[in-house]
Amino acid sequence: MHDKWRIEVGDIATALALLTRLPVRASFSRGAKAAWAYPLVGLVVATLAAVPTGIALAVGLPATLAALIWVAGSVILTGAMHEDGLADCADGFWGGWDRARRLEIMKDSQIGSYGVIALCLSLVARWIAVSMILQEPAWLAALIGVAVASRATMPALMTALPHARDTGLSQSQGRPVRETAAVAAVLAIAALVLTSGGSTFGLIVVAALTALACFAIAKSKIGGQTGDVLGATQQLTEVALLMALAI
Repeated sequence: MHDKWRIEVGDIATALALLTRLPVRASFSRGAKAAWAYPLVGLVVATLAAVPTGIALAVGLPATLAALIWVAGSVILTGAMHEDGLADCADGFWGGWDRARRLEIMKDSQIGSYGVIALCLSLVARWIAVSMILQEPAWLAALIGVAVASRATMPALMTALPHARDTGLSQSQGRPVRETAAVAAVLAIAALVLTSGGSTFGLIVVAALTALACFAIAKSKIGGQTGDVLGATQQLTEVALLMALAI
């Protein structure tokens, strides 16, 4: 029992060290087996980003400025890792004519016009949606639910799609078994049940459809998944959930 508890705590540390810039020590020895804890990273990121956001609202700043603080805080805490994945996928998927060229573009550290456009649209969409959500009393619960649920899509794609290349962050972590992805999904559903009330079913559908779309596009464009694909999936799911809550 003690060893099991130690493994679970270690998996949370691994997920935090992998998906954020927080100074957390982790061994990374379990690799993809720790993917079940990815949704819990959303809980931590959302809670920490809520601190300056709540202070901004408390001192009288309008929701639009507080929302900008929320988005900026989330980006800083994660080191823009998922944003980078979105930009790389946009450049590679629509800038290359075949699988090999797309993967080559995605690996390039330079950003192209497709990537810039994708980033701008994502940031603006989140900014506007969060500014609308912040006008509601239960804004913190809603944003935590989105942060948790959007990260549950990553282990799902890791399980469903093979690695598109033989190197890279996703490949180094391996592929989780279905049970690992299922635990992440259960955490996401539980978070939505606790934070969104009567909107839970609709939000689950939105998250599932967004992840399914990302799955289909990645499979068609590069025949599998990479760390960039996982990051892009998280970003697009987060945007879709925030927009669904905003309306």
